[in-house]
Amino acid sequence: MTDGAVVVVGGTSGLGKEVARHYVQADREVVITGRDPTRGSSVAAELGGKTTELAFDLSVPKEIAPALEGVGDVSRLVLAGVHRDLNTMREYDVDAAVALVTLKLVGYTEVVHALLDRLHDDSSILIFGGLAKERPYPGSMTVTTINHGVDGLVRSLTSELKPIRVNALHPGIVEDSPFWAGKTEALDAHRARTTTGRLVQMQDVVDVAILMLENPSIAGAEFRVDSGWSIPL
Repeated sequence: MTDGAVVVVGGTSGLGKEVARHYVQADREVVITGRDPTRGSSVAAELGGKTTELAFDLSVPKEIAPALEGVGDVSRLVLAGVHRDLNTMREYDVDAAVALVTLKLVGYTEVVHALLDRLHDDSSILIFGGLAKERPYPGSMTVTTINHGVDGLVRSLTSELKPIRVNALHPGIVEDSPFWAGKTEALDAHRARTTTGRLVQMQDVVDVAILMLENPSIAGAEFRVDSGWSIPL
Protein backbone atom coordinates (compact mmCIF):
# COMPACT_ATOMS: atom_id res chain seq x y z
CA MET A 1 0.00 0.00 0.00
CA THR A 2 1.38 3.42 -0.95
CA ASP A 3 -1.42 5.76 0.16
CA GLY A 4 0.05 8.95 1.54
CA ALA A 5 3.20 11.00 1.23
CA VAL A 6 6.81 10.09 1.85
CA VAL A 7 8.10 12.49 4.53
CA VAL A 8 11.88 12.81 4.78
CA VAL A 9 13.03 14.77 7.81
CA GLY A 10 16.54 15.92 6.97
CA GLY A 11 15.73 15.59 3.27
CA THR A 12 17.58 18.68 2.09
CA SER A 13 21.06 17.13 2.12
CA GLY A 14 23.09 13.94 2.32
CA LEU A 15 21.44 10.56 2.62
CA GLY A 16 18.01 12.00 3.37
CA LYS A 17 18.07 13.90 0.09
CA GLU A 18 19.05 10.76 -1.84
CA VAL A 19 16.21 8.74 -0.28
CA ALA A 20 13.84 11.56 -1.21
CA ARG A 21 15.23 11.53 -4.77
CA HIS A 22 14.42 7.80 -5.07
CA TYR A 23 10.79 8.36 -4.20
CA VAL A 24 10.49 11.44 -6.43
CA GLN A 25 11.74 9.33 -9.33
CA ALA A 26 9.09 6.74 -8.43
CA ASP A 27 6.47 9.50 -8.88
CA ARG A 28 5.57 9.62 -5.20
CA GLU A 29 4.43 12.68 -3.26
CA VAL A 30 7.48 13.68 -1.20
CA VAL A 31 7.78 16.18 1.66
CA ILE A 32 11.32 17.17 2.64
CA THR A 33 12.23 19.10 5.77
CA GLY A 34 15.28 20.99 6.94
CA ARG A 35 16.18 23.94 9.12
CA ASP A 36 16.76 26.46 6.31
CA PRO A 37 13.65 27.36 4.27
CA THR A 38 15.72 28.87 1.46
CA ARG A 39 17.75 25.70 1.07
CA GLY A 40 14.58 23.62 1.31
CA SER A 41 12.97 25.51 -1.55
CA SER A 42 16.10 25.12 -3.66
CA VAL A 43 16.34 21.36 -3.06
CA ALA A 44 12.62 20.86 -3.69
CA ALA A 45 13.01 22.61 -7.04
CA GLU A 46 16.06 20.48 -7.84
CA LEU A 47 14.26 17.22 -7.02
CA GLY A 48 11.17 18.28 -8.91
CA GLY A 49 8.19 15.98 -9.28
CA LYS A 50 5.70 16.14 -6.43
CA THR A 51 8.18 17.55 -3.90
CA THR A 52 7.23 20.11 -1.27
CA GLU A 53 9.32 21.43 1.58
CA LEU A 54 8.89 22.46 5.21
CA ALA A 55 11.30 24.13 7.61
CA PHE A 56 11.71 23.46 11.32
CA ASP A 57 14.49 22.74 13.79
CA LEU A 58 14.45 19.30 15.40
CA SER A 59 16.33 20.71 18.39
CA VAL A 60 13.32 22.94 19.13
CA PRO A 61 10.61 20.27 19.52
CA LYS A 62 7.75 22.69 20.17
CA GLU A 63 8.14 23.97 16.59
CA ILE A 64 7.59 20.55 15.06
CA ALA A 65 3.85 19.89 15.35
CA PRO A 66 2.79 23.33 14.03
CA ALA A 67 5.20 22.98 11.10
CA LEU A 68 3.70 19.59 10.17
CA GLU A 69 0.03 20.63 10.45
CA GLY A 70 -0.44 20.82 6.68
CA VAL A 71 0.90 17.33 5.95
CA GLY A 72 -1.73 14.80 4.92
CA ASP A 73 -1.63 11.02 5.18
CA VAL A 74 1.88 9.57 5.52
CA SER A 75 2.94 6.25 4.01
CA ARG A 76 6.69 6.41 4.67
CA LEU A 77 8.50 8.48 7.30
CA VAL A 78 12.28 8.84 7.19
CA LEU A 79 14.09 10.48 10.10
CA ALA A 80 17.51 11.45 8.78
CA GLY A 81 18.17 14.85 10.31
CA VAL A 82 21.72 15.10 11.62
CA HIS A 83 24.03 17.48 13.44
CA ARG A 84 27.70 16.57 13.82
CA ASP A 85 29.13 17.04 17.27
CA LEU A 86 32.58 16.65 18.83
CA ASN A 87 32.29 16.44 22.59
CA THR A 88 34.86 14.87 24.89
CA MET A 89 34.67 14.07 28.59
CA ARG A 90 37.54 16.44 29.40
CA GLU A 91 36.03 19.34 27.44
CA TYR A 92 32.35 18.58 27.83
CA ASP A 93 30.00 21.15 26.27
CA VAL A 94 26.67 20.72 28.04
CA ASP A 95 24.73 23.01 25.70
CA ALA A 96 25.98 21.15 22.61
CA ALA A 97 25.15 17.79 24.20
CA VAL A 98 21.63 18.87 25.17
CA ALA A 99 20.99 20.22 21.66
CA LEU A 100 22.09 16.99 20.00
CA VAL A 101 20.21 14.68 22.37
CA THR A 102 17.11 16.83 21.92
CA LEU A 103 17.44 16.83 18.13
CA LYS A 104 17.84 13.11 17.61
CA LEU A 105 15.81 11.57 20.43
CA VAL A 106 13.20 14.10 21.52
CA GLY A 107 12.91 15.71 18.07
CA TYR A 108 12.57 12.42 16.22
CA THR A 109 9.98 11.18 18.73
CA GLU A 110 7.98 14.39 18.46
CA VAL A 111 7.86 14.08 14.66
CA VAL A 112 6.29 10.63 15.03
CA HIS A 113 3.92 11.94 17.71
CA ALA A 114 2.88 14.91 15.55
CA LEU A 115 2.16 12.68 12.53
CA LEU A 116 0.64 9.74 14.39
CA ASP A 117 -2.94 10.40 13.30
CA ARG A 118 -1.76 10.51 9.67
CA LEU A 119 0.10 7.20 9.72
CA HIS A 120 -1.82 4.00 8.90
CA ASP A 121 -1.33 0.30 9.52
CA ASP A 122 0.78 -0.13 6.35
CA SER A 123 3.02 2.87 7.06
CA SER A 124 6.68 2.40 7.89
CA ILE A 125 9.26 4.52 9.70
CA LEU A 126 13.02 4.46 9.18
CA ILE A 127 15.35 6.13 11.68
CA PHE A 128 18.95 6.87 10.74
CA GLY A 129 21.58 6.34 13.41
CA GLY A 130 25.30 5.77 12.97
CA LEU A 131 28.09 3.40 13.81
CA ALA A 132 29.75 5.54 16.45
CA LYS A 133 27.55 3.45 18.71
CA GLU A 134 29.69 0.42 17.84
CA ARG A 135 33.12 2.05 17.64
CA PRO A 136 33.44 5.29 19.64
CA TYR A 137 36.12 7.78 18.64
CA PRO A 138 37.58 10.84 20.40
CA GLY A 139 34.80 13.39 20.61
CA SER A 140 31.93 10.95 19.97
CA MET A 141 30.66 11.00 23.56
CA THR A 142 27.20 12.33 22.70
CA VAL A 143 26.97 10.79 19.22
CA THR A 144 27.76 7.30 20.55
CA THR A 145 25.20 7.67 23.32
CA ILE A 146 22.32 8.90 21.15
CA ASN A 147 22.87 6.30 18.46
CA HIS A 148 22.43 3.61 21.10
CA GLY A 149 19.31 5.56 22.02
CA VAL A 150 18.06 5.22 18.44
CA ASP A 151 17.95 1.44 18.88
CA GLY A 152 15.95 1.86 22.08
CA LEU A 153 13.60 4.24 20.32
CA VAL A 154 13.03 1.72 17.52
CA ARG A 155 12.15 -1.03 20.00
CA SER A 156 9.77 1.23 21.92
CA LEU A 157 8.03 2.54 18.81
CA THR A 158 7.77 -0.95 17.30
CA SER A 159 6.01 -2.11 20.46
CA GLU A 160 3.71 0.89 20.82
CA LEU A 161 2.79 1.49 17.18
CA LYS A 162 2.32 -2.06 15.84
CA PRO A 163 1.46 -2.96 13.12
CA ILE A 164 3.33 0.12 11.83
CA ARG A 165 6.87 -0.99 11.04
CA VAL A 166 9.79 0.89 12.60
CA ASN A 167 13.46 0.19 11.81
CA ALA A 168 16.92 1.73 12.27
CA LEU A 169 19.68 2.05 9.70
CA HIS A 170 23.24 2.67 10.88
CA PRO A 171 25.54 3.70 8.01
CA GLY A 172 29.31 3.61 8.28
CA ILE A 173 31.68 6.03 6.55
CA VAL A 174 29.98 7.01 3.28
CA GLU A 175 32.77 7.80 0.83
CA ASP A 176 30.85 9.94 -1.66
CA SER A 177 28.80 11.91 0.87
CA PRO A 178 29.37 15.69 0.91
CA PHE A 179 30.82 15.55 4.44
CA TRP A 180 33.72 13.32 3.37
CA ALA A 181 34.59 15.15 0.15
CA GLY A 182 38.34 15.78 -0.10
CA LYS A 183 39.21 13.91 3.12
CA THR A 184 41.37 11.38 1.32
CA GLU A 185 43.69 10.48 4.18
CA ALA A 186 40.84 9.76 6.59
CA LEU A 187 38.96 7.76 3.95
CA ASP A 188 42.02 5.65 3.18
CA ALA A 189 42.45 4.87 6.87
CA HIS A 190 38.81 3.81 7.18
CA ARG A 191 38.99 1.73 4.01
CA ALA A 192 41.90 -0.22 5.45
CA ARG A 193 39.69 -1.21 8.41
CA THR A 194 36.88 -2.66 6.29
CA THR A 195 36.59 -6.36 5.51
CA THR A 196 35.64 -5.69 1.87
CA GLY A 197 38.37 -3.24 0.91
CA ARG A 198 35.79 -0.66 -0.21
CA LEU A 199 33.90 2.09 1.53
CA VAL A 200 30.15 2.47 1.55
CA GLN A 201 28.62 4.59 -1.23
CA MET A 202 25.48 6.68 -0.88
CA GLN A 203 23.57 4.42 -3.25
CA ASP A 204 24.44 1.42 -1.05
CA VAL A 205 22.71 3.10 1.88
CA VAL A 206 19.72 4.22 -0.21
CA ASP A 207 19.22 0.67 -1.49
CA VAL A 208 19.06 -0.69 2.05
CA ALA A 209 16.85 2.19 3.21
CA ILE A 210 14.29 1.43 0.51
CA LEU A 211 14.37 -2.28 1.36
CA MET A 212 13.69 -1.52 5.02
CA LEU A 213 10.93 0.94 4.21
CA GLU A 214 9.16 -1.29 1.69
CA ASN A 215 9.67 -4.90 2.81
CA PRO A 216 6.59 -5.81 4.88
CA SER A 217 8.48 -8.37 6.97
CA ILE A 218 11.21 -6.05 8.29
CA ALA A 219 10.12 -4.61 11.64
CA GLY A 220 12.06 -3.69 14.76
CA ALA A 221 15.35 -4.24 12.91
CA GLU A 222 18.69 -2.48 13.34
CA PHE A 223 20.85 -2.75 10.23
CA ARG A 224 24.49 -1.80 9.65
CA VAL A 225 25.81 -0.72 6.25
CA ASP A 226 29.55 -0.38 6.77
CA SER A 227 31.52 -2.76 4.50
CA GLY A 228 32.43 -4.75 7.61
CA TRP A 229 34.08 -1.73 9.29
CA SER A 230 32.50 -2.50 12.67
CA ILE A 231 34.01 -6.00 12.77
CA PRO A 232 37.36 -5.98 14.64
CA LEU A 233 40.15 -7.07 12.29
